Amino acid sequence: MTPAIDLLKQHSIDHKVHEYSLEQSKDAANQAYGVEAAAKLGLDEALVFKTLIVNLDDHSLAVAIIPVAAKLSMKLMARALGGKKVVMATQAQAERSSGYVLGGISPLGQKRSLKTVIDTSAGELPSIFISAGRRGLEIELSAEALGRLTQGSFAHLLQ
Repeated sequence: MTPAIDLLKQHSIDHKVHEYSLEQSKDAANQAYGVEAAAKLGLDEALVFKTLIVNLDDHSLAVAIIPVAAKLSMKLMARALGGKKVVMATQAQAERSSGYVLGGISPLGQKRSLKTVIDTSAGELPSIFISAGRRGLEIELSAEALGRLTQGSFAHLLQ
């Protein structure tokens, strides 16, 4: 189990866990983990969401949850958080803050509770897939449940 799955069970949230086998990549630094998850699970990429950690202009961290094939608009994310500017957090910051490793960062069960913004496209789907806290493991749940557990807000975040 991962902290993300434990949190879902603790709150009795309806969810399904999906596991897939991992391929060894020669260039792991350029691996599109979420796209790989969608392909391995035979899912439309619009259903699988990635967890991105950003730095706000006040030096705090926040979480953006967007479809795996999409690109985050830094301006829209900053606006959603009430800031002027955001930049991507470093790998070390993301891993230290979340307690997960890159490619397996879940928005649930993170070490530190961060402001979370979920792209509005998630709310248009009956269920979405997010990382369960390690590569090869995805959680299927409703966007509403994800928003409730993360105390997140919904906003348009895509370029």
